[in-house]
Amino acid sequence: MAAFQNPVVLQSNTATVAALSTSSSAKFAKPFSLSFSSSTATFNPLRLATLSSSNFTAKPRGGGALGARMSDSPAGRYATALAEVAKSNGTLETTSSDVEKIDKVFSDEQVYAFFANPVISTEKKREVLDEIVSSSVLQPHTANFLNILVDADRLELIKDIVKEFEVVFNQITNTELAVVSSVVPLKSDHLAQIARGVQRLTGAKNVRIKTMIDPELVAGFTIRYGNGGSKLVDMSVKKQLEEIAAQLDLSDVTLAV
Repeated sequence: MAAFQNPVVLQSNTATVAALSTSSSAKFAKPFSLSFSSSTATFNPLRLATLSSSNFTAKPRGGGALGARMSDSPAGRYATALAEVAKSNGTLETTSSDVEKIDKVFSDEQVYAFFANPVISTEKKREVLDEIVSSSVLQPHTANFLNILVDADRLELIKDIVKEFEVVFNQITNTELAVVSSVVPLKSDHLAQIARGVQRLTGAKNVRIKTMIDPELVAGFTIRYGNGGSKLVDMSVKKQLEEIAAQLDLSDVTLAV
């Protein structure tokens, strides 16, 4: 089964990717203990900067400061609103790192199920959320955004919000996302070479690579990029074997057992 690794960010301020670098701000969350029964929090409540829900009201299509395509879905509107706030205070890159941390936390189905459970009180969800915020070292506006989702009982949208935020972020920064799948982790110089190739194909200012381990490829690698990964460059041995089998047309051959 294929498994994602930590994302690798490859950026360039010029027409070509000059080097491979991992974003220094993309630090993932520290482990935290998820308690469902404690009557009091085991951490110091954070004093967050005040942000109201109006800060996260998305502007109409085409009228926002971002000038990016906004999804009409609730998750898309929330994601665009968060990007608006991040862009306005100059923390777009750091907020993207926050969203990566959030994605990692809520990929734990136990955590996601806890916040999606309507039986659990908002107060209890706030307690656990404060622990997540503290252990993940999220920015105040990101933490307030999550609290707004809890208050609005919309935190079950968080996985879709993460996906939509990535789309908006890539549009704002003219970044092309490419998913590189391979049997074993590729070296940094190979990823940089792939990034340059994707940049030439797309004309994007920046290329962001996500690596994925997929043993079924046998060897080699594949690259998916474009809108929703619609474009594929397949350099895998699996594809080569399939093409050879198709050319030989061995479907009628029966092997003796």
